Amino acid sequence: MGSYSDALPEPATAAGRDGLTAVLDRPGDSVVALDFDGTLADIVPDPEQARAHPEAVPALAELAPLVASVAVVTGRPAGVAVRYGGFAGVAGLEHLVVLGHYGAERWDAVSGTVHAQPEHPGVAAVRAELPGLLDAMGAWQGTWIEEKGRAVAVHTRRAEDPQAAFEALRGPIADLAARHGLIVEPGRLVLEVRPPGIDKGIALAEYVRETKAAAVVYAGDDLGDLAAFAAVDKLRSDGVPGLLLCSGSSEVPELAERADLLLPGPAGVVGFLAGLAATIKRRG
Repeated sequence: MGSYSDALPEPATAAGRDGLTAVLDRPGDSVVALDFDGTLADIVPDPEQARAHPEAVPALAELAPLVASVAVVTGRPAGVAVRYGGFAGVAGLEHLVVLGHYGAERWDAVSGTVHAQPEHPGVAAVRAELPGLLDAMGAWQGTWIEEKGRAVAVHTRRAEDPQAAFEALRGPIADLAARHGLIVEPGRLVLEVRPPGIDKGIALAEYVRETKAAAVVYAGDDLGDLAAFAAVDKLRSDGVPGLLLCSGSSEVPELAERADLLLPGPAGVVGFLAGLAATIKRRG
């Protein structure tokens, strides 16, 4: 435990300590942004069964009224994240924002509606061709396609050798994506095909500018969160203090190495959020 509060661990880096101090000093001018899967919700074999940690919504409802904004930044469709998170109609979350599909979709609790950019035509083409590709490679056993609306993903977690299946599919799926003007975002035993020019870093940076935040916290767990980490690094270089949290560390060491603070999965993230809320209240 660090010097900030008995409820909060101390970040391992000077930049992280500066970021946490700034949030505690000016919570009303701070944005807390979080990934969903692996950060607020445990990773499960079937992505459709993912749900927010049981204490996530209560912790967010305690924290959200104390800060400028809480935003969930996810590759999932915004509406799906809202349903799986249980975020709608919760007292204390009246100003929660969900930036879905890496910012291409936006849901806010005030209106309860999703606003979205037009869909990239290449997604439909890849969606149509992926089954044939998997069949031609003999890769159906243990893999499955997840429909994500503005993106499509292939999971290998159930394969006999998940990492080998992931590596075998990575090149062919990247070639398929490139033919249709799309990119592949690798994750934890998942290859997601989506349009270029959108990522969590772009979404987060735009939202921080929109809110004129004086400090930012970002928590993530996967390779897709590296762009958000980079955005916080850029904000810090521009004078906006930030704190980077990594949810877990075993599967994605690249993220853990860049984090200011490592937390033991969604339970640890939720505990940090609750501790942050308690500390802000105690100081306020």
